[in-house]
Amino acid sequence: MAKDLVCGMEVDESSAAATSEYKGETYYFCAPGCKTAFDKEPEKYLSSDAHSSHHH
Repeated sequence: MAKDLVCGMEVDESSAAATSEYKGETYYFCAPGCKTAFDKEPEKYLSSDAHSSHHH
């Protein structure tokens, strides 16, 4: 399982609604809207991941 960095949901890599490549890493998203948000500001989500408490 992977974590959707935008919303915090656990996402199954094999059935993710969207994926994005950034700096050689693949990120998985529960919905296209989360991918769009990540693609706009990837550093925002990567830097806040360690202490993010945002959940669905």
